[in-house]
Amino acid sequence: MDSWISIFPSILVAALLLIIPGGIVMAAGWGVRNPSRWLLAPAVSVTIAAVAATVAPLAGLRWGLIPLAIITAVVAGIGLVLRRFAGSDDAPSSRGTLLATAGALAAAAGGLGILFARAFGGPENIAQRFDNIVHLNAIALAVKNGSASPFQIGATSDIGGYPNAWHAITTLVVELTGVSVPAGINAANLGFVAILWPASIMALAGAMFHRRRAAYVAAAALSTGFGAFPALFLNWGVLYPNLVGYAMAPAGLAAVVLALRERRPAGVVRAVLLVALLAGGVFLGHPNAFLALLAFSAATVLSTLLARAIAGRSRREWWTLAASTAGFAVVCVATWSVFRTSAEHSGWKPWQNLAQAFGEAALASPRGYAPTIVIAVLLVAGAIVAARRPKSLPLLAPFAVAVLLFVVASGLRIDHPLREFLTNPWYNDSNRLAALLPMAAIPVAVLGALGIYDAGRRALARLSAPSWARVAALVIAVIAVFSVAVGPNARFAISQVREAYAYTDDSILLTSDERALLDRLPEETSEDALIIGSPRTGASLALALSDREVTQRHIFGSPSPELVYLNSHLRNIDTDPAVCSTVDDLGIDYVLDFGRQDVMDQSQAVIYDGIQDLAPGRHLVLVDSEGPEARLFRIEGC
Repeated sequence: MDSWISIFPSILVAALLLIIPGGIVMAAGWGVRNPSRWLLAPAVSVTIAAVAATVAPLAGLRWGLIPLAIITAVVAGIGLVLRRFAGSDDAPSSRGTLLATAGALAAAAGGLGILFARAFGGPENIAQRFDNIVHLNAIALAVKNGSASPFQIGATSDIGGYPNAWHAITTLVVELTGVSVPAGINAANLGFVAILWPASIMALAGAMFHRRRAAYVAAAALSTGFGAFPALFLNWGVLYPNLVGYAMAPAGLAAVVLALRERRPAGVVRAVLLVALLAGGVFLGHPNAFLALLAFSAATVLSTLLARAIAGRSRREWWTLAASTAGFAVVCVATWSVFRTSAEHSGWKPWQNLAQAFGEAALASPRGYAPTIVIAVLLVAGAIVAARRPKSLPLLAPFAVAVLLFVVASGLRIDHPLREFLTNPWYNDSNRLAALLPMAAIPVAVLGALGIYDAGRRALARLSAPSWARVAALVIAVIAVFSVAVGPNARFAISQVREAYAYTDDSILLTSDERALLDRLPEETSEDALIIGSPRTGASLALALSDREVTQRHIFGSPSPELVYLNSHLRNIDTDPAVCSTVDDLGIDYVLDFGRQDVMDQSQAVIYDGIQDLAPGRHLVLVDSEGPEARLFRIEGC
């Protein structure tokens, strides 16, 4: 862990960026005595950063602390005005609850931070996955151009726009601390998994369980125990924007739950605005995270209204339920229709039958991850408690939705119309839906933990157990629930992250030799050099890792006809005059040849035959090499 000390300032900056802007807004609008409010601060901070990064270029501002401070001040000012009419939250929590919540969050953050830092291996390591090409280069380009707007981020892969929440915070970490792009990404990701995620899920638990101290502690512990999230997104893809969107979604759902309890008109207005703010932030994290939030919110709101209608038995409550059901149905159908993905991107196949899918989903252990016994027991206990207390059934509603989506995506045949309708916005990718299971399962597991905790307290009271026995039982319970962090479910997923971030002689994106050559590139090429190389071999990472412009920044870019020609024919530069002419037209200076190892699909390597496995010649001068395949050529004489 010694190597991480060198970037500790960057990790600290990431933490402060996640805490301070949202903390100011929540303090201004609600005060600081309700943990369920200040636990929303990291999600609010990410939202503010995404919005500020979007509007900064429109105001002629470079992305940095100034636009972040301006938007923070504006949102905090609105919060202050609303607080004058709606007041602070009623019945502030006790000091003991505040301390227990802060301690639980600190414990979860420390545990997650250590686990993922060890999984990353070192601060300069990168995930050896094909999606990481565009994310690394997008951060480099955002720092270079001083913009992290969705339009700037989209430009990296030649599209009109791309959700920018992850990029906004990560770019700011790199900009403020001057670390390399990989180190800045790792520092920011530690902040997202160790602060944003546990704080959001704790906020949801606090909202659902009326700020019970034990609920905060149980949720903090459980946030460390699932392999499907956040570890999966640091291996599959990698899906950094999805990671942030999903980590924020529980905070958005917490705001919805809190809004359902508001009765004062001014309080309702403030609550609805907070829901809208966080929903917008989740959308800027990733659109399919917003869809998850919408689905979970619909399930929560409708099940809550149903419970109220059954208990109240008034016509008005039944009419409210009917109207709300119709409204959510229209909104969901319209939203699902708008956010459909193309057949090219939604061809992921199911991997199991329905019974297997349901079994994995019910225990929140998809992808064959071994269930952690403590989590399985708590989920079963939660289901039992809910069955005995019908008022608790709304807590199960989001989990039911998550289970349904995962079962449909991973268990139904590929051409089933229900599968195509429900899960297409997630590209029909079972992995993206598997990652929804933990956030929906944790409230159920917390319900089970509270049921066991309450039963244990009653048993100790009946036995007139001495105080030391009660303290010992509490300590054992806390240790047991925090043990999920080293359970088989999380442990296996962490090992996959470790594998994804390892440099080896046959790494699928960058080998040790290729990374060594890229590290020397700034000394061997001019600052204005333009480099051609196959993005499928990792050569395009010269932009992110060596600060040199490349002809293609991502696998799925849209190269010009001239560049397509060179990708196929540059090896003929000594015999084909058209190659030299095209090189001159495009202003290309160097070739990075990393062989034919393809990060995604080896059959696609043929597209870049003209710039792979080259030999020195009259126009190709070997400048440097590392190992048998990593070589840098300078183009001369054209």
